[in-house]
Amino acid sequence: MSTGSSTNPTTAAFFDVDGTITKTNIVHYYVYFRRQMMEKTVGTFWQSLFMLKCICYLYLDYIDRSRLNVVFYRNYTNLDAEQIKAMMPGCYDAVLKPRLYPLAPICIQAHRHAGRRIVFVTGSLDFIIKPLADELGVDHVIANKVTESSGRFTGELAGKPIIEDEKGRCIKAYAKKHNVDLAHSYAYADSVSDMPMLDAVGHPQVVNPDKRLERLALEKAWPVHKWTLEQQTGN
Repeated sequence: MSTGSSTNPTTAAFFDVDGTITKTNIVHYYVYFRRQMMEKTVGTFWQSLFMLKCICYLYLDYIDRSRLNVVFYRNYTNLDAEQIKAMMPGCYDAVLKPRLYPLAPICIQAHRHAGRRIVFVTGSLDFIIKPLADELGVDHVIANKVTESSGRFTGELAGKPIIEDEKGRCIKAYAKKHNVDLAHSYAYADSVSDMPMLDAVGHPQVVNPDKRLERLALEKAWPVHKWTLEQQTGN
């Protein structure tokens, strides 16, 4: 989902997805897929056990989110890729759409009207984010991708996890390719792990920050936005 580069410099608005424009995380999507593959009672029991496993993921997320991405996506190992992708309309309706912050599309639309490219930079999987990106008219998605072999996911990422320093690197590479003026561009994120992404632009914007990012945002005098699912848009 990419537009061609321009001769004249342009600007962009880069958005993290999970926790920033949606009240979601990578666990939500995986649990949805697995529950759809099980009988209801079995699925409920499985989910209870998986939530215990998620305690370990929370700890790993705190100390090394990049490593978490590598470890977590191994849960997809040997799952039928086409079967999972065919579940995306249901996943979008059940998981993503209800958890989209109402102010997020308004913010995205304002940047689009200002002539900026809209770019998602996310640690979620590309095929999961695509329906949301299509709905919101996003120009480009930079996302994780799980490799496939013989029609099944391998559980291994294609390249480095799109998280932490890699987000900053990807934004800078995108800017170079598409002639984007980062000094006059924006980035929206919610986690301290997104600092390289926020530092890459001239107008960092913090949304629903974790405690560490909120503290840094206050020190740097960055704008802090509080988005909720209950906010009224006036439409």
